[in-house]
Amino acid sequence: MTFATPWALLLLLLLPVVGWRMVRPTSRGSACAVYPELNLLGPRRGGARAWLARALPWLRIPALACLVLALARPQVPAGYEQQGGPGIDIMLVLDISGSMQATDFGQRNRFEVARDVLRSFIQQAGAHRLGLVVFAGTAFTQCPLAADHDIVAELLDRVHIGMLEDGTAIGMALATAANRLQASKARSKVIILLTDGVNNRGAIDPPTAATAAAALGIKIYAVGVGQKEGGVITDPRTGRRFRALLDEAMLKKIAAATGGRYFLATDAGTLRSIYDQIDQMEKSAFVAKRERRYEERFMPFALLGLLLVAAQGILGATWLRKAP
Repeated sequence: MTFATPWALLLLLLLPVVGWRMVRPTSRGSACAVYPELNLLGPRRGGARAWLARALPWLRIPALACLVLALARPQVPAGYEQQGGPGIDIMLVLDISGSMQATDFGQRNRFEVARDVLRSFIQQAGAHRLGLVVFAGTAFTQCPLAADHDIVAELLDRVHIGMLEDGTAIGMALATAANRLQASKARSKVIILLTDGVNNRGAIDPPTAATAAAALGIKIYAVGVGQKEGGVITDPRTGRRFRALLDEAMLKKIAAATGGRYFLATDAGTLRSIYDQIDQMEKSAFVAKRERRYEERFMPFALLGLLLVAAQGILGATWLRKAP
């Protein structure tokens, strides 16, 4: 057993003083009082009740001792706990441009698979705070940083292709996410970007946005989705077919500028494993050495001390009362 405030134990040195004052003879002289009945004088000398009445004041010594021990806050070891992690704020950045409708991920298109993977990531995010930015020709904060993952998942379910003007404004999306993380006090600030295209819209280019993010201590993990040769997309308005290309060189550059990494997801299984890897990398990077955890044990001493004080007061005023 250890004590959180061991200096309080010095108060135990005062207990002998209290005991000495209790047995010290007084020089006040004698006094007498007239009683109409002898039974008002309380316990008679020589009986067990009289002995208990004389011993009753000494209850204050163990009572004070118990209260001093409670003040010292006794503790017992209760295992270990990790300190310093995870404490991570993550902005999820999702491309919802028209090219995400490419069906090179099997029977489902890129957007549907990506949304399912993000939903699974949100559900398993633990203590992380999460936010969501969606982008196409412009960028929009669908959900600010939140510890309530159910809200983030619900707002993700409302996202659909066509809710923003088409295009691929990667730089604007990164800048929007970085702005949300700017005031964060978390130990780690992360942007996870998922896109399948080339930046072609917006006033901010991706390298500039990545440089600004790095200056704010934000790490970017960039995830490119689709085949390296690009996915074939059919424009629903014109019926024209075109190939959506992926700018891997740019994504590698913005990730490296912030100390992050670039990943390529060519199928649904790879995309899921990428998000799992990112989650594990961030957790492992911010777990400090274990520290011993203690449980407080002051309450039994405090309760016993108060019980003794109450017993002295109640018995002294009733069954063991003495004449003044």
